[in-house]
Amino acid sequence: MHVEKTERSIGELISQIAGAEIKLPELQREYVWKPTQVAKLIDSLYRGYPSGSLLFWEAGEDPVVRAIAADGPTSAPSRAPLYLLDGQQRLTSLYRVVTDHPEAQIVFNVERQRFQNESAATRTDPRWIKVSEVLDSKTSMLRLTKRLIDAGSPLADTEIEERLGRVRQLRERRFHMEILKGFLYEEVAEIFVRVNSAGRRLGTLDLAMATLSARWPGVLAKLQAEAEVWRAQDYGDIDVSFLSRVFAAVVLGSGLSAWSHGRLGNASDEQLEQAWQTVQRGLARLVPLLKGALGLTRSAVLPNPVVLIPLVILLGERPDERLDDQTGNAVIYWLLVATIRSRYGSSTDTRLSQDIRAARRPDPIRALFGELDLYLIRPRVTADSLVDRPKEGPYLFLSLLALHARGARDWWHGTNLLTSAGGGRKLNHHEIHPAATLDEKYRKTAANDLANLVFVSPKAGRMIGAKSPKDYFAELSDEELTAHLVPLDESLREPAAFPDFLAARRRLLARAMTELLDRFRPTWLERMPMKDEGVPDGRSLSLTLYASTWDRGRLEFVATTDGVVWNASASMADLEKAISAAVETGFDSDIEIGGESVPVIVIDDVVQVNVGPFVVTGTNAEWSAVFERECADTRPLSAAPKPTPAVWTEERTPFPISETR
Repeated sequence: MHVEKTERSIGELISQIAGAEIKLPELQREYVWKPTQVAKLIDSLYRGYPSGSLLFWEAGEDPVVRAIAADGPTSAPSRAPLYLLDGQQRLTSLYRVVTDHPEAQIVFNVERQRFQNESAATRTDPRWIKVSEVLDSKTSMLRLTKRLIDAGSPLADTEIEERLGRVRQLRERRFHMEILKGFLYEEVAEIFVRVNSAGRRLGTLDLAMATLSARWPGVLAKLQAEAEVWRAQDYGDIDVSFLSRVFAAVVLGSGLSAWSHGRLGNASDEQLEQAWQTVQRGLARLVPLLKGALGLTRSAVLPNPVVLIPLVILLGERPDERLDDQTGNAVIYWLLVATIRSRYGSSTDTRLSQDIRAARRPDPIRALFGELDLYLIRPRVTADSLVDRPKEGPYLFLSLLALHARGARDWWHGTNLLTSAGGGRKLNHHEIHPAATLDEKYRKTAANDLANLVFVSPKAGRMIGAKSPKDYFAELSDEELTAHLVPLDESLREPAAFPDFLAARRRLLARAMTELLDRFRPTWLERMPMKDEGVPDGRSLSLTLYASTWDRGRLEFVATTDGVVWNASASMADLEKAISAAVETGFDSDIEIGGESVPVIVIDDVVQVNVGPFVVTGTNAEWSAVFERECADTRPLSAAPKPTPAVWTEERTPFPISETR
């Protein structure tokens, strides 16, 4: 028994599959890759990224085989075949692309150097070229170049030819191979199980930590000790994962990427030590500021701790001098605006890189403000801004801070809203008008609308229960209601007046939120002409789940943008499965929405799904919360609209899943 190590080009391997010289043993699993994953493989090869090795078995006798998931040959091979043990998904995908398989129609945008599965939009856009066409040696590169120039490509013909040439050279890309020789079938089966049971693919943060652990022994102990310091102060969200990310950001000067771990490995001991001191110093300055200025005695109410990273770097690299009130207020102002604008709701590491660079400029505050366009637009919250705002959205955090600033206290314990979560006094929220008391058409709104939420402890929530405010408000004083910005008009306590109640409370909340923003707004911004922000942009995305006790049903999407209304649906079970698979494995997946196969992509912690005019984004937890919301308001499957094709062919814009309704 021995293992032969060699390598072969993609072109050679494709020829071997075509000649039945590469086969799949029966123990192999089915081919499961989706078109999005195939496109990602081609993109990785194009960029020269590592693509792993292949494992084969040279059998002493012919084992039982299963068919390769491609239109392969049926003739007998001219030499003894190799049996593929590891690499089936990659090699089958490549064979499908080269042979123009109908389920591997990968196209290439030469200008953007981007690969994706062919769609209705790319079929009508001459700037997208089929990869199989480029890989075909009979295709004229001159003709392809002329086609792109005629389509209006701004690139020089030499640049177009160079990029197309890199695609064609993919046939020459070589895979490392290991060939097992002399092994019995039982041994090969054991090797197969071990190779294919590695579990979840390492993400960028995993790779960064693995590199740091090998490069700087003892770093994990430092992270754990620092996390314990903050956990003892009720800042448990400053955990090892967060500390790892901010530490890597300080070293790299950017967010994480697929090649970040290589740069981390090249950092000197001095750079790593200085970076760690920056992290500790930045947190030691930022957390007291959050506690003092906002009353944030615990981190659990922060919607996304990533927003703290540029501020940790800014304060950690700041000279050791007193933080004046004006600068402290500016830091808080940036934090609040970045949060309500969902600064890191999509393209997290791209925007994080921009903000880290800004935080390191000579005047970091002004640079960070520039990234948020705070010299052009004055953030204001209006009643219209809060229409249909769900509890999962970014305004929940600002509303909590605004109520705390007005002295709102828990209706049961009498404690302030941001007090420590110890002693069983955990903060949550409850509906002011419980859904059970309202007409059916308002029930989903009641459970989800920000203007119908009050921040109280679980005991106060049980006091409310399913009572109408016309009943339980009698147990509360006007001062207790006013502190929570609840209108005192008794007519608004009736279930029939629910829409009017929402309108009245939105006005109160909007005024309080804007006052809170203005409290921290730097005075030097007042000298700059700008326009107010606060009117909704006309974009919306509503969800409705139609299901039954035996069927997860279909999720109906209705999107509105620029006056256009788009609607389609997807299988709820398939959508949950696709997101779960993408999150757990780190590999992209696919889901059919409106008759079109769209990608489900995970970039770090953010799940992205194309839904009509939007790229809907959010963490796995945010997607799960929205799914739970829809399950709580399920409609009969028999009432579901008939699915209709609804292919979106225009550009898509980001839309947070937390902003759906």
